[in-house]
Amino acid sequence: MSVTFAGSPDRVESRLVPEAGYELETFRVAGLPRQPGLQQVRAGWQALRAPFAALRILARRKPDVVLGGGGYVSGPMVLAAWMRRIPAVLTEADAHLGLANRLAAPFARRILLAYDLPGREGAKYRVVGRPVPAAHRGATREEGRRRFGLPTDRPVLAVFGALAGAQALNKLAVSTWGESGPAVLHISGERDYASLRPRVSRPDYVLVPQTDHFGEALAAADLSRAGGTLWELAAAGTPAVLVPYPHATADHQTLNARYFERGGGVVVVQQDEIEQVPTIVVALLANRERLRQMREAMLTLARPHAADVIAEELIGLARSTRRSRRGADDSVPERTT
Repeated sequence: MSVTFAGSPDRVESRLVPEAGYELETFRVAGLPRQPGLQQVRAGWQALRAPFAALRILARRKPDVVLGGGGYVSGPMVLAAWMRRIPAVLTEADAHLGLANRLAAPFARRILLAYDLPGREGAKYRVVGRPVPAAHRGATREEGRRRFGLPTDRPVLAVFGALAGAQALNKLAVSTWGESGPAVLHISGERDYASLRPRVSRPDYVLVPQTDHFGEALAAADLSRAGGTLWELAAAGTPAVLVPYPHATADHQTLNARYFERGGGVVVVQQDEIEQVPTIVVALLANRERLRQMREAMLTLARPHAADVIAEELIGLARSTRRSRRGADDSVPERTT
C-alpha cells in the first residue's frame, strides 16, 4: 500500500515529509484570524479554494481511504473525500475535539480518539490513544543514562519543554538545580539554550537544546517535568510533574494532563503555581514507593500500539473500498462490438 501526504507548502510538513521519503501534495490553507483585516480575507479565500484543491489531489491520487489529523489541511481533504465517496478517518490527539475535527466529523466514516470524550460515543468513535514514534520506545534506563552521561546510582530528573522552549520552565529549572540538586537532563529547546548554558555549573546537569534520542531521554529519568509528550512518558513508564500551558486552545493541555493525573501517573501544577514544582520534585524523588506506583500507573495508561490500531482501521476501510469497486465493476455487463 502506498502513502501520500497532503499539507501546506509553508509549514513544517513541507520539510519533514520529503525527508522521511514520502510524497507530499500541497495547497494553501490557514486558520481564520479573529481580528478583521487583510489576513482574515486572505484566509477566508484560501478556505473557499481549499476543497477544490483537495478534489484535484484526490482525482490524481485515487486513494482508497483518507486520514485526517485535525489540522487546517484535514478539513478540506475529508470534505473532498466525502464528495468523491472515499471513506475518511479522523484522529484527535487531545482531550478536546478541535475545531477542524468538529467541522469535518459529519463527513468522516470513523473518528479515532486519544481520550474518552463526553458525547463522542457509538460505532463511529473509538478510543485508541495517541501514536508514539517507534524510536521513542524500547530504550532501557542504562542505555539512556549512558547516552547522556548521567549517573547510574542516583535519581535523575528530566526536564522537557516544547520544541521552541518553555521559557518559564527553563528559567525555573536552571535557577533551582543549575548549581546543586539531583542529576538533571534538561532539553531546553533551541531558543533559550545560549542564555541558559552559562547558568549551569555542574557536570551532572546535562543541558541540551534538542536530541535525536528522545526515547533514551525518557528512559533515563526517574521523574520528568513536562508540558506535552504525555503518551511518550506513559509508554516509557516515566512519572511526571506536569505544568500545562494555560493559553493552549480550549485549555487542552490541562485536559490531557488531568487524564493522567486521574490515573495516578502524574502530578499536575498550574502555571501560576509553578514555584511549587521544586518542592514537589524533591518530595517525589525521595519517595521511591510513590514513584514505583506512578510508574506502574503510567504503564497501565499507556497505549503503545495506537499507531498499529489506526493503521489496521485504515487498511480495513481500504480493503472494503476496493471490494466495493470490484463489485460495482462486476455488475456492469461486458460490452462487445
